Amino acid sequence: MGHASQGQAAGPWLVRGPVWLWQGSDGAPAKGTWYFLTVDGDIAQAIRAGAANTAAWGSVYVAVTIGATTWRTSLFPSKQVGGWMLPLKAAVRKAEKIVEGSMVEAVLALA
Repeated sequence: MGHASQGQAAGPWLVRGPVWLWQGSDGAPAKGTWYFLTVDGDIAQAIRAGAANTAAWGSVYVAVTIGATTWRTSLFPSKQVGGWMLPLKAAVRKAEKIVEGSMVEAVLALA
């Protein structure tokens, strides 16, 4: 699970945790699967409280920086992880040399 430090109502927040791979219903990673960082705890609650607008499936728009890479994406709510899932697209993983299990620090703010 990600570890989050408390920030302001719209961020930015520093989230630390391991990158994990989405598992299919059979427990095995599906081809072309997604990689995620979990956002939980106080930061997950602050995002929920601070998000004025949500998009499809209750997602929230955020600006994210990992290392030297900054991009805009959506956080997706998840009951399974008890917070939000931050998807890490291939271009970000490649630029920052991120693989499953990598410990990363992400700075994120509501966008």
